[in-house]
Amino acid sequence: MENPWQLFFDSLGPIALAGVTVTVPLALISFALGLVLAVGAALMRISVNPVLAGIARFYISVIRGTPMIVQLFVIFYGLGSIGLKLDPWTSAIIALSLNVGGYGAEVVRAAILSVPKGQWEAAYTVGMNRTRTLTRVILPQAARVSVPPLSNTFISLVKDTSLASLILVTELFKVAQQIAAATLEFMVVYLAAALVYWVICLVLSFGQSALERRLDRNVAH
Repeated sequence: MENPWQLFFDSLGPIALAGVTVTVPLALISFALGLVLAVGAALMRISVNPVLAGIARFYISVIRGTPMIVQLFVIFYGLGSIGLKLDPWTSAIIALSLNVGGYGAEVVRAAILSVPKGQWEAAYTVGMNRTRTLTRVILPQAARVSVPPLSNTFISLVKDTSLASLILVTELFKVAQQIAAATLEFMVVYLAAALVYWVICLVLSFGQSALERRLDRNVAH
């Protein structure tokens, strides 16, 4: 039987590789798409059009009111059962993106509403319409406010990608499961997986802090 500590260090390589080549790219792609959804839903949510606002509220309510694992299963197994079969990777990206969009929409909406109303009035005074005011005045200011909570959302997303293993995506946690099943050393292997997740999240946290400091400097100047 392999020494548990030796197995721990031997497991780090393949688990970390899966983290870098699958987990992080999966999180990045899902977050990027989810951010687009979040901005769109947030703008619809504050729209004066009641239909658009209602659609956004419904979407946000469904996403925030159901577990991510259920959303994954609906996309992968549910759609597959009615003839719309998607591969695991695509299903994971769609489900994770929709989840980020639902949670991120409220973050973006709050950031937009935090911009003083005087900014809108000043833009209208110089002849800007609503669309130009949003894109050139309001959203740039809202972006700075939303960076910390959206960064936290991304870090949480990296950990939530572990659920993709349940729909056969061979990401970090799936690799750990395979090693654990083959060796029956569940504690050792899962501790190795936890260490890799922790390191990834630490790196992302440092990046978040650096980005926030840079934005603060720009505001100060």
